[in-house]
Amino acid sequence: MRSINRLLLLAFLSFVLLVAWMIYFAITPVSNNTESIELDLKSGSSLRSVSQQLTKLGLLKEPWSFVLMVRSFGRASDIKAGNYLIEANIAPYKLFVTLTNGNISQDGITFIEGWTFAQMRNALNNNESVKHMIMSSTDQEILAELGASETIPEGLFFPDTYYFSRNSTDKSILKRAYQAMQTKLNVAWQARDAGLPYHSPYEALIMASIVEKETGKASERPQIAGVFVNRLNIGMRLQTDPTVIYGLGEHFDGNLRKQDLLSDTPYNTYTRAGLPPSPISMPGLASIEAALHPAATKAIYFVGKGDGSHAFSTTLAEHNRAVMQYQIKPNLKK
Repeated sequence: MRSINRLLLLAFLSFVLLVAWMIYFAITPVSNNTESIELDLKSGSSLRSVSQQLTKLGLLKEPWSFVLMVRSFGRASDIKAGNYLIEANIAPYKLFVTLTNGNISQDGITFIEGWTFAQMRNALNNNESVKHMIMSSTDQEILAELGASETIPEGLFFPDTYYFSRNSTDKSILKRAYQAMQTKLNVAWQARDAGLPYHSPYEALIMASIVEKETGKASERPQIAGVFVNRLNIGMRLQTDPTVIYGLGEHFDGNLRKQDLLSDTPYNTYTRAGLPPSPISMPGLASIEAALHPAATKAIYFVGKGDGSHAFSTTLAEHNRAVMQYQIKPNLKK
């Protein structure tokens, strides 16, 4: 009888300790982050995979305590997919309530591949859900606020949809987009092909921005990148219209003329050799990957066919025939 009583007492004490530990775990914040963290839960994610994702983000020290807590409430299958903006220093229990109730972010803003920084700023300034803190700041002041080392903001922000709670600041959204680009660019740079004519990830970003603006058909990105890499390797000027248009700025009226191609600016790749001084747009991941894994091609020319695709050529004579076929003759028929 004494043995049974001891076992019962031991079981009771173990239960009390377990409950005490669970309460402590549930109400004690794990992370010391001072800013909200974006969490994207995919449809069909299991409790285990969600817990592992939370651990990687630093919201949990390890996944199994959270799994045990959720299972103890009988809600292992109640976690809902969606985009969440997790507040700073959130406790595991509140995190559990957020994810099972599906308190997803209701506001979002989309930055589109190929946009300029001016277009990004305009989208932020026109979004009524955003708290505008840097609307009147200069580009350089914004970069300083973000802790960026670059002096030109073009191309430094990753195009994506960013979800946020109402009245989040424009600065916090830009910081997330900047950090996303830094992360994705650095990861892609580490896996780049050998022998590329770039001295830094930033130069690869410049090339990616050109590829983004030149590409009308997504599958052609590596080919277009391959042409520009070939030109750099043989010392040929890039001769790409989008850089000229970017350099013209507000002076561009929608028609690119011969005099524009001859008018020298830091971004005129007809008059200057090498890459322009900065990106000319916000490239997506596909263009970054194309710049770092260009197609193995001998082509050094390409011309638009009029349907978004291009004809690629290895010689000037071949290129001239393609220009006649796809550009000059169709215009003569009009």
